[in-house]
Amino acid sequence: MSALKWQGWLVALVAVAGLLVFAPLGLYVWASGGAPPPEPPRPAVQDVRVTGCRVDPASRRVTAAVEARGRVEGAGAYLVTVEFRDSAEADPARRAAQALVRIPGVAPGAAEYGEAVGPVWPVATVPWCGVAGAEFTPAPGEGAPAPARTGDVSR
Repeated sequence: MSALKWQGWLVALVAVAGLLVFAPLGLYVWASGGAPPPEPPRPAVQDVRVTGCRVDPASRRVTAAVEARGRVEGAGAYLVTVEFRDSAEADPARRAAQALVRIPGVAPGAAEYGEAVGPVWPVATVPWCGVAGAEFTPAPGEGAPAPARTGDVSR
């Protein structure tokens, strides 16, 4: 046999051996690449915003109107921390007054509203109201366990 014929057989044998070794690896990589991993849920702060900030003329307390937009993951409740500052306040390190507002029963894609009542506000200053933090709790039966209750704090 000629040398070229042996080289042809050698190339064919190397190709078959390569397929036997690398084909299972390629199939494994292809099969495990299926769907991309699910994205982590976005922070609850992105679902809420302050839509109004005013001083009540009778009580002189500052109030903030808060809007929460429902998530696609399902219905749930938001616990929003609203911060009240003087609009001319230049020192962000200074501790601002805060209040909590709970907005229950927010359906996916729907908007629900709540109102946070802050401290008594000085007469000659303009308030600024903003979201300092927010937490989303899925409704029971919406894919996550209900939050544990440790005691009733409302009296």
